[in-house]
Amino acid sequence: MQSFDLVVIGTGSAGKTVAEAVRKAGKSVAIIDKLPFGGTCSQRGCDPKKVLVGAAEVVARSAQLVGKGIDHTTSIHWPDLIQFKKTFTDPIPENTEEKFTEQGIQIVHGVATFVSDNTIRVGDDELVAKNIVIATGHRPQTLNIPGEELLTDSTGFMELPELPQEIVMVGGGYIAFEFAHVAARAGASVTILHQGKRPLEGFDADVVQLLVEAMRALGIFIVLEAKVTAIEGEPNKLTVQYERDGANHTASANLVVHAAGRVADVEELALDKAHVEVGKKGVLVNDYLQSASNPIVYACGDVAEKGLPLTPLASYEGKIVAENILGGNKKTYSNDPVPSTVFTVPPLASIGLTEEQVKKEGRKAKILFQETADWYSTRRINEAVSGFKTIVDEDSDQILGAHLLGSGSEEVINLFALAMKHKITAKAMGEMLFAYPTHSSDLSSMLPD
Repeated sequence: MQSFDLVVIGTGSAGKTVAEAVRKAGKSVAIIDKLPFGGTCSQRGCDPKKVLVGAAEVVARSAQLVGKGIDHTTSIHWPDLIQFKKTFTDPIPENTEEKFTEQGIQIVHGVATFVSDNTIRVGDDELVAKNIVIATGHRPQTLNIPGEELLTDSTGFMELPELPQEIVMVGGGYIAFEFAHVAARAGASVTILHQGKRPLEGFDADVVQLLVEAMRALGIFIVLEAKVTAIEGEPNKLTVQYERDGANHTASANLVVHAAGRVADVEELALDKAHVEVGKKGVLVNDYLQSASNPIVYACGDVAEKGLPLTPLASYEGKIVAENILGGNKKTYSNDPVPSTVFTVPPLASIGLTEEQVKKEGRKAKILFQETADWYSTRRINEAVSGFKTIVDEDSDQILGAHLLGSGSEEVINLFALAMKHKITAKAMGEMLFAYPTHSSDLSSMLPD
């Protein structure tokens, strides 16, 4: 049995941030992971995904400009793209372990399981700690359907040596939409089966509809209110059974991708033995990100029930936890709006309240929704669809929400985030002078009068 000041479970952005900060303060630290060290974002999530999206953007841009100065559409050679992606991901586990070792953080491989409030077992070893941080992230949720084992998850998709010709995405969230764009631009036939009435349910409905129309024009088949009931067949020759409008339907595919949501990865932790409570979204924590039922345990990143599952938030939460462990509970979680982006082509970016949320809260607000395919910034690259919706409080002139679709949206949304964080009014934002012609220079035309 070994004793530490801190044991961290998970080596992603949240866990890494806590472990390094506490170790830098001179405390003894061990860090555990059942997967290759380095976390989801850098190896199996946002970073490698963006490499694939970058290739899709090149294909899309060339296709948009054929006949307008570009001779022909380029194409993706999938094996080369995956090899390029691996130049980013393959070195991460070894580099992460080396850095931890240099810092004096003890690394432990294996599945962590609580045996008491302050003790964790990994294999035959037991670790006792003054504080324990759970930063295990998310995993694909179990669908409880026959043939579920035939599904490929997002990790598997980004490791495919060859891209299959027919792909079905189960789910209508950002993973399904992003991978659909990559696969379609790489030449695959893609179908999205989504159980809900509309996809990307956390984003503004009108702007999402513009994106859906663009995807359908691209040839991506989107079926809504489709409940998948079974997967049948064998690898590379699969049939998806689904119900819609009271009837049974099928879709054939070479590959079926699980994109139907993710849940907190806590199943193997035996949290009941540590008296740590879990809710629908993850480990229940207070404003200090401390377990509501076991004060020596903290949780941060996607596994915690606060906030959105975004990498910048994971790092931010890791800093909060480290400060509270080292200095006592003083640092609390802030609910400042956080921007998020769906890296489709073009991207969809969002921050703050949607129109639906504003109306539900009964707030008086000015709302401007506009399609912008005729704007110069869209026309110069011949992008077929773009648009935005902005929401401004009538009394305070504060920006309540911004929802953007189009090239450059993933960067412009950060200007809205800055304004909302620092209480810059819509009037002041509209008076800002930006370099022209840029996507940012469109901002003054996006604000309601």
